[in-house]
Amino acid sequence: MKQSMKILVQIVVDPPKLEEVCKKLAEMPETKTVYEITGEFDIFVELDVNSIDEFREVLKNKILKIEGVKLTESSVVLGEWK
Repeated sequence: MKQSMKILVQIVVDPPKLEEVCKKLAEMPETKTVYEITGEFDIFVELDVNSIDEFREVLKNKILKIEGVKLTESSVVLGEWK
């Protein structure tokens, strides 16, 4: 059985587009959780993908094409403690 990868993506959006971007992210099948957050970033998304290539496609062809997305920063989860 192939194990999925967990990817954490922090996103900066154009403020008037915040709710629309959250809704579009939540509709994606790869999305596990979408959080609207405070601080430097506006949205925190947890993705489940099968490979780094799949993540690249999701980022390039889905997330970055959502109107209002200005910047992303991604992290691959290497381990989970709790």
